[in-house]
Amino acid sequence: MRNPVRSFRDLFSRRIQFRLTCYFLLILLPLVLVSLFAVDRSRSILHDQAVERSETVLGSAMDYIDLTLQNVEEISTLIATDPAFIELLAGSGEELSPRSIVEFSRLLEQLSNVNSINHIVSQISLYHQPSHMMISTHYGGRRLTSAEQQQWLENTAITSGTEITYVLAEDPIAGEGTFGSMVHTDSVSLMRTMDLYNNNRRADVVIITLDKSKLTKMMKSLLPSPSAAIYLHSDYGKPIAGTGNQSGADHALAYGESEPGLPVTRDGMLTVALDSPYSKWRLTLVQPVKELYAQTDQLQLYTVGIIAISVLLAVGISWIVYIGIASPVDKLYKGMKRISIGNMNVQLENKREDELGYLTEAFNRMVVDQRRLIEEHYEQQLRLAKTELKFLQTQINPHFLYNTLDSINWTAKNYEADEISEMVLNLSRFFRLSLNKGKEVFTVDESLSHLHYYIRIQQIRFLDSFTVRYDIQEESRPVPIMKLLLQPLVENAILHGMEGKTEGGLLVISSWIEDGETLHIGVRDNGPGMSEERASYVRQELERLSRRDDDLFSPEEEYKDLFGLRNVLSRLKLYYGKGAALTIDTVPGEGTSVVITLPLAGCKESLGSPVHHTWDKGERSA
Repeated sequence: MRNPVRSFRDLFSRRIQFRLTCYFLLILLPLVLVSLFAVDRSRSILHDQAVERSETVLGSAMDYIDLTLQNVEEISTLIATDPAFIELLAGSGEELSPRSIVEFSRLLEQLSNVNSINHIVSQISLYHQPSHMMISTHYGGRRLTSAEQQQWLENTAITSGTEITYVLAEDPIAGEGTFGSMVHTDSVSLMRTMDLYNNNRRADVVIITLDKSKLTKMMKSLLPSPSAAIYLHSDYGKPIAGTGNQSGADHALAYGESEPGLPVTRDGMLTVALDSPYSKWRLTLVQPVKELYAQTDQLQLYTVGIIAISVLLAVGISWIVYIGIASPVDKLYKGMKRISIGNMNVQLENKREDELGYLTEAFNRMVVDQRRLIEEHYEQQLRLAKTELKFLQTQINPHFLYNTLDSINWTAKNYEADEISEMVLNLSRFFRLSLNKGKEVFTVDESLSHLHYYIRIQQIRFLDSFTVRYDIQEESRPVPIMKLLLQPLVENAILHGMEGKTEGGLLVISSWIEDGETLHIGVRDNGPGMSEERASYVRQELERLSRRDDDLFSPEEEYKDLFGLRNVLSRLKLYYGKGAALTIDTVPGEGTSVVITLPLAGCKESLGSPVHHTWDKGERSA
C-alpha cells in the first residue's frame, strides 16, 4: 500500500492546481480555527452562566425550605411543650371516657388553628400511646389496631428522644405497609415525642406533615425552561418532591452519588445540585443541554455552513486561477515535452491577448522557425552529401580510365588486335553501365555484371594469370546497392594481389544475407597479403575515418595512400550511416579479404527498389 504522506507530497509537487487549493485552504485555516474557538468559547460561557444562575436559584429555594423547616420545627416544639396538650394526654388512660373524648375534640380544634396559620403544613397528628389513638387535623381521630404500627411509633419515640425525625410517606413500617398509609399522606412528615422536658415521658408523638403540592409548586417556579426539572432529596437520598418523572429523579440521584457538589453534563443533561447546611437536604436542577445550547448550536450551524461555503469558494477560486494562469503554462509545458521527443508539428491553441497569450504565440512561432531551420539544415546537408559523392565518383572514373588506357597500350604492344578489340569492347560496356542515364543504384546482380567487364579487361591485361569465382547467395541478388561500390576493392585486389603472378591467381567475389538484417559483400584474393604492420596501419586509418560524424571526405584533404578504401568507406557512411562497415582480414602469403557490411533495411528504404538485370551465361565466369 502506498504511503499517503508520499502520495500527498508527490501530488503537491507535480500539480499546480492542487498546490493552489492547498494554499487557499491554508489561508482559510486561521479563520476556521477562530470561528470554531469562538463557538466553543460561547458554549463554555453559556454553560458557566447557566450553572451560576442555577446555583443562585437553588440557593434561594434552599434558604426558603430551610426557613420553612425551622418554622415547622418551632411549631412542633411549641406543641410538644404545651402544658395543656401534655396535661390532656397525661390525664387520659387506655380507655377514653366521654370527658376525654371531648377534651380530644378541643385538642383537635387547637391543632387545626395551628395548622391554618402555616400554609406549608398539610396536617398535624398526635399519637396517644395508652389508648393508641391517632388524632389528625386531616381525618379526625382513629385507633391504631396494628400492633406493629403501635410498636414502630413507640420505638421511634424512644430512640429519637427529643430529636426531630423526618419520615417519608414511602418508608416501610415493620411489614405493615408504609408510613404514608398509616397517617394518610404522600409527603414528608416531621415526628418528635411529646413532653420534651420530662425524662419519664410516655411514647406520645406529634407528627407534622408538610404539604407536598405546595413544595412542588414552589420548586416549579424556579425552572428555567419547560423541559427542566427540579428534585428535593432527603439527607439519605430519598426523593421528597420533584417536578419531573422518575427517570429524571434517578438521574438526579445518580449525579449525587457520582460527583456531589459539582455541575455535571451527562447523557445530554446538565445537572446542578445544592446541599442545605441546615437540613442536609439536596435540591437538584436537571436541564437538557440542547435547550441550554440552542442559540449556540444555531450559531455553530451557521459557522459550519460558512466554513463549507468558504472551502467550496477556495476550491472554485483555485480552479479559476488554474484555468486562467496555470492551465496555459501547463499547455506550454506539454508542448515543450512533445518537442523534446522530436514532434516538430506542435501548435498550441491560443485565444488569449494577455502576457500568457503572447508567450503561447511566441512558442508557436518558435516551433515554426525551428522546423524551418531543421528542414533547411537537413536539405543543405543532403545537398552537401550528394556533392561529395559526385566528387568521389569523378575521382574514381578518371583514375580507372587512366589505368585502362594504360592497359590497352601495353596490350597493343604485346598482342595483336584481337585482344585490344576485346578490351575496348569491355571498356565500352563498362562505361555504358556506369552512365546508365544517371541512375545511382544497381542491384547486386547488376553490380556483378558491371564489375565483370572491368575484371575481364584486367584478365586480358595480366595475360589470364588469374581467374574469378562468384559465390553469390540467390537471396542477395535483387538487393539494391550503390553503383561503383565494388570496383575500387576489385582494383586493389588485382593490382596488389595478382601483380607478379604468371598463373594460379584467384579472385573470389561473394555476397550473402545474415539473419535477414545484414548484407555482406566480400572480395578475396590469394595474393601475397599484407604484413602485420601494414595491416595495422590500414585498420587504424579506416577506424579513424569511421569515427568522423561529418565531412567524411574533404576535397582540401590530401591522402598519400589508401585512396580506394577511403573512397568506399566514405560513400558507405554517407549513404548507409553508422550501420555500414568495411573490414579487412589478411594473412601474409595467403591473401587478403575485404568485406562490406550493409544494413538490409537501409538498402531497401534509402536507395529505392531494385532494377532487374540479366547476365549472359558467358558473362558469369571467366
